[in-house]
Amino acid sequence: MTVIPHWLDNKPFTGTNGTSAPVTNPATGAVTAEVALASTDDARTVIEAAAAAFPAWRDTSIAKRTQILFAFRELLNARKQELASIITSEHGKVLSDALGEVSRGQEVVEFACGIAHLLKGGMTENASTKVDMASIRQPIGPVGIISPFNFPAMVPMWFFPIAIAAGNTVVLKPSEKVPTAALWIAELWSEAGLPAGVFNVLQGDKTAVDELLTNPAIKAISFVGSTPIAKYVYETATAHSKRVQALGGAKNHAVVLPDADLDLAADAMVNAGFGSAGERCMAISALVAVGDIADELVAKIKDRTLSLKTGDGTKDSDMGPLVSKAHRDKVSSYIDAGEAAGATVVVDGRAVQADGGSDGFWLGPTLLDHVTTDMSVYTDEIFGPVLSVVRVETYDEALELINSNPYGNGTAIFTNDGGAARRFQNEVEVGMVGVNVPIPVPTAYYSFGGWKNSLFGDTHAHGTEGVHFFTRGKVVTTRWLDPNHGGINLGFPQND
Repeated sequence: MTVIPHWLDNKPFTGTNGTSAPVTNPATGAVTAEVALASTDDARTVIEAAAAAFPAWRDTSIAKRTQILFAFRELLNARKQELASIITSEHGKVLSDALGEVSRGQEVVEFACGIAHLLKGGMTENASTKVDMASIRQPIGPVGIISPFNFPAMVPMWFFPIAIAAGNTVVLKPSEKVPTAALWIAELWSEAGLPAGVFNVLQGDKTAVDELLTNPAIKAISFVGSTPIAKYVYETATAHSKRVQALGGAKNHAVVLPDADLDLAADAMVNAGFGSAGERCMAISALVAVGDIADELVAKIKDRTLSLKTGDGTKDSDMGPLVSKAHRDKVSSYIDAGEAAGATVVVDGRAVQADGGSDGFWLGPTLLDHVTTDMSVYTDEIFGPVLSVVRVETYDEALELINSNPYGNGTAIFTNDGGAARRFQNEVEVGMVGVNVPIPVPTAYYSFGGWKNSLFGDTHAHGTEGVHFFTRGKVVTTRWLDPNHGGINLGFPQND
């Protein structure tokens, strides 16, 4: 059985621990490889490589760093189909969805290619008599990235392109369920010319995570995952004097007002609820139907849901399997609980006939109606293809439902009333809002992140907030009494 290794100094590193965990193809249930699980010593070895590489990379010119970033972008563009296939084989999402994930991550790579402008400081001449002041931004050092299973490429790419472009070194800890994409990316960085030790991969479980959170060589942590773990990461890492951005869980609502285009809303609910088998932190899991439109809207969603094909992500399927048997069974148990509590099972994914292996982790799209706020199917983040319909009478009830929820990651409203939409975006207590857009994930030059229990830390991912997270500001005050002459050089000035 192939053992998937760590990566440091631009080469594979098997580690010394000797223990591993199975990597499974969710569409067949078959174990396809083993992934190395780092010991504390293995983790320290990888972290030390990042720390050793930092001084030289920090002092590498922005021009040279940008050239390597552009080379990485071109390689990724040419070979993104390879990465998408790896994601499908280990996560289960269909190839088109995996390719979309890579493309969204590529947006951040392209954003980071403009790092020269993003790091540009300011200067004031003669702030005092013959005294100049300048502001600059500098890298903070080796950083740790802990990413979840649901986006093996996109989520790490929210962070490492900016971190590397800004002059930091990186240790990426991918989910042990989907470890291969990180190694593929590491090899691509090496091919692009990134020096050894700048981008490293640490495979493992809680042992590896805890070393990243506590090791003094790591100066910052970027994390995406469930809220309980995000809180643990934030509290542990900040207690060890690290800068932290920990993006947690979600319970995303979509409000459909009576004046909305119900066909548009129904399409959006199916796309947002069942894409990637609902394993998205931005998935819509709670549809809030306002007024007397619920019956018609549910019927439209039912028709569309029944037309979906569940199967192997490499085939002509709309939705693939869930990532593991344990996760599939957990999601299925929520449907059981919702039905037992009185919800109406309009479309039942538990009995899906999937086009794939008989031992695959299958659960079809599920639509529940008449869900109430005391049911676990509503209160908990299910992270699966389950869309719950909650019926309310007024806009104010819908708004209160969202604002009283402990999560505040993403939300959407469907309406043709501009005034209602403007009021909603102003009043709703959520970090990312869509107006007739069901999954309002910002483009790379804006920042991604929620409110309340969906984010621990003050800084969102990518965009200008991401640049600030991976750099520190410094102000330099200068007085030169006798300016030096630079000598004669008639050659054209160049960046080097």
